[in-house]
Amino acid sequence: MQKTFVKYAAVIITSAILLILLINFLFRLRWLEAQQLNTFLTKTEQVIHTMENNSQELAELNKSLDTDYLTRAKAAAYVMDHQKEVSLNVKEMQYLAKLLNVDELHVIDEKGFIVSGSVSKYIGIDMDDHKQTREFLSLLESDDKDAYLIQDPQPNAAENKIMKYVGVVRKGQKGIVQVGFEPVRQMEAQSRNTYEYIFSKFPTDAGEELFAVDCRSGKILGHSDGLDKTFTGGYYQLEELAECTEGAYVEGENGRVMYVAARRYGDVMICGTVPRKQIFRRLWNDVLVAFLYLLIIEIAVLFLLNYLVKRKVVNGIHSIIGSLDAITEGNLDTTVGVGGNPEFEKLSHGINAMVKSIVSLSDRISSIIEVSGIPLAAFEYETGVGHVFATSGLKTLLHIPEGRAEELYRDPGAFDDFIHKITEAPVEGEEDIYALEEEKYVRIHMKRSAGGNLGVVTDVSGHMIQKLQMRYENTHDPLTGLYKFPHFRELASEILKELPEDGICAAVMMDLDSFKTINDTYGHDAGDRYLKEFAEILSSMPEEHFVTARRSGDEFCMMIHRCESVLEIRGYLDQFYQILSGHEVSLSDTQKRQISVSAGFACAKGTDQSITILLNHADEALYEVKRETKGRYTEYTEYHN
Repeated sequence: MQKTFVKYAAVIITSAILLILLINFLFRLRWLEAQQLNTFLTKTEQVIHTMENNSQELAELNKSLDTDYLTRAKAAAYVMDHQKEVSLNVKEMQYLAKLLNVDELHVIDEKGFIVSGSVSKYIGIDMDDHKQTREFLSLLESDDKDAYLIQDPQPNAAENKIMKYVGVVRKGQKGIVQVGFEPVRQMEAQSRNTYEYIFSKFPTDAGEELFAVDCRSGKILGHSDGLDKTFTGGYYQLEELAECTEGAYVEGENGRVMYVAARRYGDVMICGTVPRKQIFRRLWNDVLVAFLYLLIIEIAVLFLLNYLVKRKVVNGIHSIIGSLDAITEGNLDTTVGVGGNPEFEKLSHGINAMVKSIVSLSDRISSIIEVSGIPLAAFEYETGVGHVFATSGLKTLLHIPEGRAEELYRDPGAFDDFIHKITEAPVEGEEDIYALEEEKYVRIHMKRSAGGNLGVVTDVSGHMIQKLQMRYENTHDPLTGLYKFPHFRELASEILKELPEDGICAAVMMDLDSFKTINDTYGHDAGDRYLKEFAEILSSMPEEHFVTARRSGDEFCMMIHRCESVLEIRGYLDQFYQILSGHEVSLSDTQKRQISVSAGFACAKGTDQSITILLNHADEALYEVKRETKGRYTEYTEYHN
């Protein structure tokens, strides 16, 4: 057995190692490709972020300079229009240009000719002769006194020199004042906003290339190695790059295969490449390291298994098999005793406990059923035995689903928690009787001991429903569903006994106004409806503060408790009367009436007052209200100080 076990273990472990290596190879390859793709995408994002930052910086620079240049042009126009002594000779214009810190300053007359300026050779130029200068003639045709034109940097008409011109209309006479600037800062900012410049500053790993391709022309706009090299490889071609957005292998120059990742940004494809052999070199290094580790682990595991199987398993199994053979043959007095390790000792103890339980289980269950004399269920679970023994009717009586029952029977701890949860809340006033759900009651007798737990379950639903119905009828008024007055007195007495020293409660006696007239005029059905709707309003008051009852006929009472002051009690009464004021009862098809009730209340502090005295005081206050005016409430102390 030992050699066979180790042999098969070696085959299984070796197969598992090969499978692990294959899975690791495929997974690692995908992981390295994904890592490389993520690296390229991250770098691409950095390139895009740099381009956008540079573009934003250039836009902000242009905006700032445009504002500055326009201000200078307007200042020049102001000087021309308001300083009559300013001559228009070249030296004077050069001096004014220097004061305004501009490179060129020109004055254009209403015919579109440069009549004066800081550059003498530009004087006499017809602005209509060139596209660059012609744009400013629109200012002569404008009716806007504040019209101006700001040109982007471009070659000028006279010397093809890159310049930026700003023109404004003159206010003193028809004409244009134009200033010019050499856009050095803007050209420098534009030079930094090229892919060639960004890639020249961008760090790359060994063998890695970064480049950008114009999607319209296919031209390489920038490369991490510069633009001097040739770009004949397949991975520089747009049709190949379009298939590389999720990463792909593309054949390059001299048969070299490259892993390429491309991302489109506007009309530009930003790409990253690395040789495939570089990825596979990392892959084989990882696989080789994993193989060496797994080989060492396999050798160690096989050696350890050989020792454990021989010393810790085989001997114990043979001993247990011998004992089980004896038990199978009917020798239930056999005791299994295998030492050597805790697992075998625990197994031996479990087998012995199970055999002992099996021997006595049948007799115990039979005795329980015979003693009960009624349909019942029984269960038993012992300490250290991993199973619950139960009669078939248990899951029906306790409403346990079939699958859930099997789980509980396999786990005595969970079963004990289940029984404990049922038995922790017995039916009020009953012993060992528990409500499982509406109109479902069981009696559970439990016998607990150090060795185990025995329980008997009987269905007492019919008995309890009858008993609870009788209890309800004894304590509740059949018409309104409120408490009957005797039961109310008992509850009110308990409230008085348990009243805290700093607490306050109040008994309220109520009498419906003109109820006899309603009965006589609309009939007893309308009167009953009037009583029931009034009772519904009473029942709607907060249960934690109100106990309500029907005293007799049209007389009702309340106990308001768990309050801290008379003001709080009055607040609840005001709330009650406010609800009444918004409620009307239909007495007939055409007649409705708002419920009117008179009430008197008496307060009690502490526990030194009896319920009889308290109710009498409330009655006296009620009679006082009935004598004076109806439809309101008053406090006993208002008339008996």
